[in-house]
Amino acid sequence: MKIAIACDHGGLTLKNEIVKYLAQNGMEAVDFGTTTYASCDYPDFALKAAEAVACGECEKGIFICTTGIGISIAANKVKGIRCALCFDPYVARMTREHNDANVLALGGGVTGVNLALETVKTFLETPFSEEEKHSRRINKISQIEEKYMK
Repeated sequence: MKIAIACDHGGLTLKNEIVKYLAQNGMEAVDFGTTTYASCDYPDFALKAAEAVACGECEKGIFICTTGIGISIAANKVKGIRCALCFDPYVARMTREHNDANVLALGGGVTGVNLALETVKTFLETPFSEEEKHSRRINKISQIEEKYMK
């Protein structure tokens, strides 16, 4: 599985741990940056990585900033992206089952490594439920995208 991964300076430490975890579990991390602790702007990295997920170059994405909030907002501006900020495995499971989220956002400054790795594992292993009610809701989200994301 090919995973787009992106972060700003606030998410770099956690990103590096996740990249190691992905490699140890036979997944390929496509790293869209950043690679330094110098202050930088998360939208720059979120955009490139979100485009890779939206076009199918990468199956899913994991995006990290200090809180996960800013990078998730930026990612969700890309048509076709359903980025969910998750803070534990339960939320990660629910967003995959119910929302078919294709990008996981994490807060590098608020989520410890062990919890983050368990959340990543759950996010990547949980399939979409394909229940009609959830598909219907995702289709409504797509209609909103069609209307406003020209």
